Amino acid sequence: EFQTLTGIADDDLRRLEAYVEALKKWQKAINLIGPKTIPDIWRRHVFDSAQLADFIGNEKATILDLGSGAGFPAIVLAVMTRAQVHLVESDGRKCAFLAEAKRIVGGEITIHPRRIEKMNPFQPDFITARACAPLPKLLDLSRPFLGKKTVCLFQKGQNVDKELTEATKSWNMRVEHHKSRSDLSGVILKLEGISYDGGE
Repeated sequence: EFQTLTGIADDDLRRLEAYVEALKKWQKAINLIGPKTIPDIWRRHVFDSAQLADFIGNEKATILDLGSGAGFPAIVLAVMTRAQVHLVESDGRKCAFLAEAKRIVGGEITIHPRRIEKMNPFQPDFITARACAPLPKLLDLSRPFLGKKTVCLFQKGQNVDKELTEATKSWNMRVEHHKSRSDLSGVILKLEGISYDGGE
């Protein structure tokens, strides 16, 4: 069903299957995802991540993923796009799992085992985040990395309007809402032309 929905190639699907199996094994020792979501992992996590590939396309892009955790969406996007993917995760045990995921799926993946605030800034084409922080905090974390053409793809839930209202007190941006294809209550925020307007 996942392959039908995404059109993923057989080889890439096998890479994702191996990644999911590894995650299930590591989950027994490390809480990588919510235990109740494991039976529905392909919809709740893999497909939820994969839908961002539609925004990134097949051009050579650079993605910065904030608070990567178990690797969603970054590892999935590394398989489904030609992007160079940078994962930022401060938890050492999760970084160990991400290193194993990188070994399994291949692709151009760089793991940064530190807090986002400690990163050396660079300007990616896309910044992604999933279940990482409220939107105002995400924008604050993203600020050093924002270039004129940087696009933020943030996956949000039912509090999205409240978070946007709060964020627009300090930020100017063009906002697109896209309904999640994996979760009826979910939204993908596509943010462009982002600039800080809240003083220092």
